[in-house]
Amino acid sequence: MKLFFNKNGMRYGLLGLVYLLSITYSSAQERPGRRSLAEQLYNSMEYTRAATALEKLVDVKKPRAVDLERLADSYYYIKQYELAENWYARIVNQKDASQQARLRYAEVLKQQGKYTEAKAQYSEYIKAYGEDENLLKAIVGADSAVLWMKNPTRHQLKNESHINTSRAEFSVVPTSGGFLYAGEPSSLLENKSGMTGQAYLKIYTAEQQQDGTLNYPNILSESFNNSMYHIGPISTNATEDVLFVTRTYTGKDAEQFKALGSKWKKQNLELRIYRKNGDHWIEENFPYNNVKEYSLGHAVLSKDEKTLYYASDMPGGFGGVDIWFSELQESGEWGAPQNVGSVVNTNGDEMFPSIFGNAMYFASDGLIGMGGLDIFRAVGSKRVFSEPINLGYPINSPSDDFAFVQVSESEQGAYGYLSSNRTGGAGSDDIYAYTYRKPKITIILEGVTRDKSTGEVLIGTSVSLRELEGRIVAKDITDGNGMVRFQVEPNTDFRMLGEKQGYLSDSLHIAGINVIRDTVVRYTLLLQPVFKKGDKFVLENIYYDFDKHNIRPDAAKILDKLVATMRDNPTLRIELSSHTDSRGADSYNMKLSQRRAQSAVDYIVNSGIARDRLVAKGYGESRLVNKCKNGVQCTPAEHQANRRTEVEVLDY
Repeated sequence: MKLFFNKNGMRYGLLGLVYLLSITYSSAQERPGRRSLAEQLYNSMEYTRAATALEKLVDVKKPRAVDLERLADSYYYIKQYELAENWYARIVNQKDASQQARLRYAEVLKQQGKYTEAKAQYSEYIKAYGEDENLLKAIVGADSAVLWMKNPTRHQLKNESHINTSRAEFSVVPTSGGFLYAGEPSSLLENKSGMTGQAYLKIYTAEQQQDGTLNYPNILSESFNNSMYHIGPISTNATEDVLFVTRTYTGKDAEQFKALGSKWKKQNLELRIYRKNGDHWIEENFPYNNVKEYSLGHAVLSKDEKTLYYASDMPGGFGGVDIWFSELQESGEWGAPQNVGSVVNTNGDEMFPSIFGNAMYFASDGLIGMGGLDIFRAVGSKRVFSEPINLGYPINSPSDDFAFVQVSESEQGAYGYLSSNRTGGAGSDDIYAYTYRKPKITIILEGVTRDKSTGEVLIGTSVSLRELEGRIVAKDITDGNGMVRFQVEPNTDFRMLGEKQGYLSDSLHIAGINVIRDTVVRYTLLLQPVFKKGDKFVLENIYYDFDKHNIRPDAAKILDKLVATMRDNPTLRIELSSHTDSRGADSYNMKLSQRRAQSAVDYIVNSGIARDRLVAKGYGESRLVNKCKNGVQCTPAEHQANRRTEVEVLDY
């Protein structure tokens, strides 16, 4: 959760700032109506609550474009990119869609690794509004990402699941006594950020177990961890008696400006230095903080500890957030800020610097990358650096990847940590350990995609190989033979997923392969065509708790695939029906199935699909698929076959 920063209420970056908004409304004493409340929440950047309010406004026959855009933007700002995509896809088909919405549609596609679709939207945007350097970089980045995902590096990533939660954890720092990182507490008593709805960041400690995993997270009780607002990230010197702590400024001297007809106050980031004195920490101000004008943080020392690198959006940079440095003077003071230069910095954002050997690692969204923040490596120091190199996939992903720290390197390989909000994590930002080992045995997985009805091979199918938690290992498009090939690690379970427009996706589980020589294994995916009027198909694995109609998390994942199918095929109209087995009263089963069907439709509507494209219908036990009617003895499996959710194509 790298909170957003804002320039004049319009531009958003990712330095890690929080807003305290002082807004004056003309009708402050009145209870706001539904629309007024939604607008207040949106303008106050309380995007989680704003999205809930806006969903009610757009669930009408002809929703206002501005409401649709604000809902899409809310999901965009809190980085729920799949939901943002659903709403932007609906918006761009309207004549009054804004220029910003069309660009953000391309951006959220890229953030999810949908590079072909993103390129198409960037091209449409260029046709309508003209090209610029950033758009061309985005297109080149999409092409590069396809190659990186097709040919991933030998790095292996592991989610640190013992310390990661559904909230944010990021920026690991190794110390002699364990590891430090920034995280959002779970306590209900903590103050909450209006933007995310979560508690403000604190500094945690974790222990490393014998198997290398991080465990036993605990909030530090030291004085530097006591603040009203966000604290972190943090770094230390070699002897661990000096700390460099990034935190949100808590005083009254905040940056002030006017936007959207209201007065705003922005609490910028500042860097605080803590020096150990016995059992206590003595706090110092970094002399180049200027909270009325800019933010400054993410500090890290060079190996010789004579140079301090940090990120700031102070004036004099190349745009957005830049990486700067100060040199240690003979007096013991830090010298004036100097920009590391245009080789590293761009008109985008560069941040989260770290140093290992003669290299600086940092995150950027201004260099050519896969989407969001990517991690780069540049050799050099101060103002002289080599051309940054993108670390490729899987170190980088379509999402935000940042806070890279290398712990060790040898002839056998390397290991360290990074942070990411990529698909398949525990939620929000997660901490990942990475390892690199030289290859010994080559295992190739071949995937062939076919039409389930005809058996014909399907070319141009997007096939991804994923770990069971959902993280993408590799991704490619099937060739003229309907085939893709991936090189994988031994003894690792995967799920292979095939997706193509006009078809329901198909996936299969691949158990870990243990071999003693180079091996090729082939699997086949069968994709169901769905778009002929009258076609029916069962949504597999849609389950409800006994006597309940609420959408369970496992059912939501299946419905998300249907949402994607309807989003990608805007003329598709369906009936979504729910069916029960014969046990229980006929009339009750009919009512229960109607509630279940309606719940599924409501879920799809809240994910961005217009309600007039869906019909909810409960059939109870009136359409059994086998002999198991009232009074007939059947096995549990036979009854389960009747408890199904079915889709019928009404129009296409």
